[in-house]
Amino acid sequence: MEPLQVDSRILSLAAQVTESPDQDVPVLLLKIKDVLTSAPPGSNEAQKIKQDLHYYDLIQYCILVLKQDYTRVLGGWVTAAQIAEILSLCCVGLEVKEEPEEFYSKLLPSAVDNLFFLGRRLQVRCIRAIKDEDRREFLHCFRTVMDAICWLCGEHIQLADKVLQNVHFLQLLTTDDVETSTRMMSVFQNILRINKDVLLQVAEKTLHCILDELVYKLSSTINPVVGSTAIKLLLSVAESDPKLVTTLTTRYKGLETLLSKQWAGKGFDRTLNQLLDLLCLENDKADKTQRLHQAACLIQAAWRGFQTRKRLKQLPKAVTTLQKNFRAKREQEMKHLRKLKEEESLHQQLKLQRQRAMRIFHERQLTLLEIVHPGQIDKHMHEMEDKSALTIQRHWRAFRARRHFLQQKQSLKQHKAAFIIQKAVLKFLEKRRKRKTYSLCKPPKALSDEQRLLLDKKVKDYIKLHPASEMSEEMSRELHQQAQKKLGQYLMKRSMDQKAQQHREALLAQVHAYVDQLMSAPSLADVTMKDLDLYVSRSVPVIARAKQCHYTMLKRTQWPWWKKIGEEFLDEEGVSEDLLCAEVGTLFIGGSKS
Repeated sequence: MEPLQVDSRILSLAAQVTESPDQDVPVLLLKIKDVLTSAPPGSNEAQKIKQDLHYYDLIQYCILVLKQDYTRVLGGWVTAAQIAEILSLCCVGLEVKEEPEEFYSKLLPSAVDNLFFLGRRLQVRCIRAIKDEDRREFLHCFRTVMDAICWLCGEHIQLADKVLQNVHFLQLLTTDDVETSTRMMSVFQNILRINKDVLLQVAEKTLHCILDELVYKLSSTINPVVGSTAIKLLLSVAESDPKLVTTLTTRYKGLETLLSKQWAGKGFDRTLNQLLDLLCLENDKADKTQRLHQAACLIQAAWRGFQTRKRLKQLPKAVTTLQKNFRAKREQEMKHLRKLKEEESLHQQLKLQRQRAMRIFHERQLTLLEIVHPGQIDKHMHEMEDKSALTIQRHWRAFRARRHFLQQKQSLKQHKAAFIIQKAVLKFLEKRRKRKTYSLCKPPKALSDEQRLLLDKKVKDYIKLHPASEMSEEMSRELHQQAQKKLGQYLMKRSMDQKAQQHREALLAQVHAYVDQLMSAPSLADVTMKDLDLYVSRSVPVIARAKQCHYTMLKRTQWPWWKKIGEEFLDEEGVSEDLLCAEVGTLFIGGSKS
């Protein structure tokens, strides 16, 4: 099937619109209605015409011209209403294939906004009209524009929340004119009929403004048309969501009384009674909730009073405890201050003593220099330097010996631990070997001839008293199969136990080999690359742990000297078990003696 050609009327109309002045464009756009009505509604031809109108921007022109002033346009505001009707006809049933997001998110909302803007202008002129004919004409145009908005919302449901949140919608609704306000309430009701959940999508402030206007109309007018429409609209709002009924009862507490007194017997009692029933049910729920709330408050007040009285009775004891704790804390703080002062005074005394000792030492030095012959001063200075060097060397050797002793202490502990582990393993293996050599089946004791005859007689008597039952061939075969099956299970289990035992012995042998290798490891001064290859582990966790320990040691060597002072004077009692375990793990992973 060949694709449909573009209608020549659309092409000529698009050319005329682009070339004509702004005042003539609305009159030219009226020709779109003839093009739309030439094709049967819902057909492929009509859909093609609407797509071409959108493609050649004629729909966009219809949206833009809605904001013009039609006082100087041919046909006046009737032309504007007809363009609004044409716009709704073009958008209803239109399927946009190219850039649909722009059409639905930009073009349609702008169309709704311009339609409301046109409706606002028509409402103002309808209110200000002096002649009845002019008023009827403006009112007819206003209804046409509102119908166009309803058609758009009926086809495109997503426009419902944008209609209610439009600024012009609320302005059109808040008017004292009966015809236009009634028509706007009808539009609101049509939107609720199309989409019941639209009120949940509207902002709370906008929703409250709409409800305020509806309640105000019910309270400020006695016109039955306005009252009937407002009550129907409130009923639709209440039936759309139970939360809105709660909003009506809590926000407008006298609404039920107003409806029952002012609007009863006006000719729409059925709708009024339905709304009153909903409000009464919600009020009953609210009263019940309020009673429960009051009861809960009463219980809470009684309980808090009881607790307060109880605390007041215990207040003297609490005050005594508080004073006692305060005095104890103050006494502790005073002791701490006294201790600080004593430490400070002791520090000052030690400082003075050191200064006094240094002064006495320098005085002695000067005295000695005065006594010594000038020719012996150099010799004396050399002797003093030698003594000082010897003192420094003596202290350094003592420090190094103590550190070496601590290191030997750690290695001795590790050697003792390895010896204890080896001893326990050897003892365990010895027990296992003894269990293997020990036989479970002991040889029976030899029987005498009399015991053998007596036992044979007992067996024959038992066989006579308990004769064996005959067993069929099938039962024998089944019993044989069961015996073979159990025998196979036993053999398989024994084979698995033997393999597990061999695996354990291999692991133990490997542990012994590792221990012997570690015990016979050369020192770091004599180690070679071949020796290092012997101690490289093939286990990934061990390699990772070794790298981590090596990185830690390298990082520690980069520490400044003042960070290592505390570690150099550690004694045996100051070394924790965790540190010992960490050093043992590092020794095993590194594979050399430290």
